[in-house]
Amino acid sequence: MRIPRAFFQYIIISFIILNLTPAFGAMVSIKYDNINLRTGPGTHYRVIYKLGAGFPLIVLKRQGNWLRVKDFENTIGWVHKDLTIHNPHMIVKANRKSKKLINIRSGPGNSHTVVGKAYYGVVFSTMEQRNGWVRVKHKTGLKGWVERSLLWGF
Repeated sequence: MRIPRAFFQYIIISFIILNLTPAFGAMVSIKYDNINLRTGPGTHYRVIYKLGAGFPLIVLKRQGNWLRVKDFENTIGWVHKDLTIHNPHMIVKANRKSKKLINIRSGPGNSHTVVGKAYYGVVFSTMEQRNGWVRVKHKTGLKGWVERSLLWGF
């Protein structure tokens, strides 16, 4: 049985495309502080707001070196791909319109001691996920566990 040459070309092209572009729906995090989220794919587009290091985003589309992304509040904008990383991060999504804090615990469960607290919008790096809990680390060095339902990201 002879396999058509076009089949091999299709496999090679598919491999290249899948490995060079982020999958739509994949998540990225912002690499540095003070990065512009823009209304379009270029520096001449208006800045929607500034993003901090670790801020998680869902990739919706890629256009050249620009990524169309969505954040945890469903804001859609564009960011240059070189300003993103694939290190997992989470952001506090609970208590949006209040000053209530979420608990950061010493272990994965409500029976563990509270070691810290966080407001809506605080970003953490993701260290581990287990049974509906996420072990997180804040840039200040604080480490602990947070209920997954209180966070958004990867």
